[in-house]
Amino acid sequence: MVDVRTPAEIRRNRILRVLPRAVQDSLREGLRRVPLPMGTVLHRPGEPLTHVYFPISGVISMLTVLGDGSAVEIATVGNEGMVDLAVFLGLGNSESRLLVQVPGEAFRMPIEDFQLKLAESPILRTVLGTYIFELFTLVAQSSACNRKHSIAQQCARWILMTHDRVDSDEFPITHEFLAEILGAMRPSVTHALRPLKLAGVLDYRRGRMKVLDRHGLEARSCECYGLIRDRFDRMPGATAGAGRLLSSGLRATKKDTAAGGSEDHR
Repeated sequence: MVDVRTPAEIRRNRILRVLPRAVQDSLREGLRRVPLPMGTVLHRPGEPLTHVYFPISGVISMLTVLGDGSAVEIATVGNEGMVDLAVFLGLGNSESRLLVQVPGEAFRMPIEDFQLKLAESPILRTVLGTYIFELFTLVAQSSACNRKHSIAQQCARWILMTHDRVDSDEFPITHEFLAEILGAMRPSVTHALRPLKLAGVLDYRRGRMKVLDRHGLEARSCECYGLIRDRFDRMPGATAGAGRLLSSGLRATKKDTAAGGSEDHR
């Protein structure tokens, strides 16, 4: 297993990356690196929150669960962010379901330790406060997209946002899962993806999707993707000279790391 105390590993999460070195060192003692297998539920609605997660690869989906048991995605979080932000707001539980959408790894910390670090570090509160504002903007833009734009455009937006957060042009996803998180019917998603495949923009088979033509995919998306990406691109770091805090269009550096075995992540 890669030592989580290595500064280079800490900086693979972009929130942790812009923190001053002293704050990184303080947080590092309480962080544990864990694998995020696809489909893992990190939190269920109404349950007490036990940990926060800083992804370094993969994608976590925040879902709202309806009365009939179905769920719709409200936001996605990759190595630009953390979950669950309810802890930052001082809450002990959340109504979101946190589901690993694309497998990867994260740094995990017990909420008690994280809350102590928040109390000690104004700069950590500033960075997370800025991030949560932009995340809410993402949620609002995605909601507007779901009401006004076609399933094909929504699929393109979702694939682009996922592509920004993974280390490869290929990642696991099924039509059923994509339909569920978009709140659409599976046939609608299949119908929307078929022209993209025929145009050579992407390929999919056996539960995996591969982006073949990034520019072509962007051309088939709506303006929502660009607006969301540009907001994160302009988001400043918390300290002078830190550079941009988030950049959904900036690909993470691929590293050869071990998952470290399976475990219960809740």
